[in-house]
Amino acid sequence: MAMNPTRDCGRSIEDLSDYLETGRSDDALHIEYCPQCQARLAGLRGLHAAALELLDDDVTSAAADEPGWLDAMLANLRLETRAGRSIPLTGGPHETLTETEGSVIALVRNVGDSLGGVLIGKCRLDGDVDVAGAPVDVNINVSALYGHPLPALAEELRQVVMAELLVQTELNVATVNVAFTDMREVAVETDTAERGEA
Repeated sequence: MAMNPTRDCGRSIEDLSDYLETGRSDDALHIEYCPQCQARLAGLRGLHAAALELLDDDVTSAAADEPGWLDAMLANLRLETRAGRSIPLTGGPHETLTETEGSVIALVRNVGDSLGGVLIGKCRLDGDVDVAGAPVDVNINVSALYGHPLPALAEELRQVVMAELLVQTELNVATVNVAFTDMREVAVETDTAERGEA
């Protein structure tokens, strides 16, 4: 099935979330073969996995007290999984090979979300990614789980992102910049029985 890599395919995050939960959709064939849908599904899986790190009370509290947190994450996901610019790849003399900016951002998001204690909030590729060999800065905003040492977490994230980009892309990555923009604290339930109530 042919897909247009330069336009948003029009499937909403809500539709894809339903598909992820049920495994069914009237549009299942499109979803399975559309790179934008697949990138968004990967982002939703990462978001779901990160939410599971939090206790139910903590998730409920975050949703009630800070409704913009999840909204911002979903807004970034919608933006970042659009195709964006075309990044050139080395091909044969009669070939023009490219990968999309959105696919690279999805890759960074998946790698970052796989680390314990990290949730990628926003990712941007700054530089002329559509010019072969041009230096590119990868800027990542991160929400971290309270209790993880931030300098070590930032260095680990830089290393795994750089390693994956070297394997999966031909970008000339100058820097991977990590900014911690949010801290998530896991709520700890107190067992009243352990307090020795009278």
